[in-house]
Amino acid sequence: MSTGTPRTTMVFRNAITEHLEVVRQIDGQLHTLEAIAEAMAATLRSGGKILWCGNGGSAADCQHLAAEIVGRFRRERAGLPSLALTTDTSVLTAVANDYGYEAVFSRQVEALGDAGDLLVGISTSGNSRNVVEALLRARAKGLLTVAFTGSGGGKLAGSVDHLFAVESRDTARIQEAHILAGHMLCDWVELDWTEARTSAQVSGLASS
Repeated sequence: MSTGTPRTTMVFRNAITEHLEVVRQIDGQLHTLEAIAEAMAATLRSGGKILWCGNGGSAADCQHLAAEIVGRFRRERAGLPSLALTTDTSVLTAVANDYGYEAVFSRQVEALGDAGDLLVGISTSGNSRNVVEALLRARAKGLLTVAFTGSGGGKLAGSVDHLFAVESRDTARIQEAHILAGHMLCDWVELDWTEARTSAQVSGLASS
């Protein structure tokens, strides 16, 4: 059985090895992810919404995860309120043109965010200025704040309610860990919602 070419080893096998090493490190942050999951679930139970922002690949992750919450992840349920602030090109370009690119997310938080909502900012470096500005504006408005970053957390470290910092400085590996964590959070939130609805229905039947 062929073990592959030197390029196979350099590109494919190295990527798999690095990916597995980064993913295994998530096990040491389960308490952080649990706290984020509980905050998200509580936000939705209280009638709030989950907002997301990020750039490039992180913008794609924002849209992906917001879609899982609005649509469904694994279970049939009602749609839940979640919005990626990365999708409205008219808003993004108008704000960037009038106020600068650093304001494209914070302006939307100002317009759309309410106290009791939750904002997730995704930045592999932790230093993306527009994400930093959005999270600062969110805290000022009374939103809960969550950051997904790479090693150390960058400028976002210490300035958000919950920080999930992947112990890597490789953008691709960080993004892979982010989407895994995002899927786990969607699973938790959806399970919480469906269990709460089932419990409420049982209680209603028992009292009728």
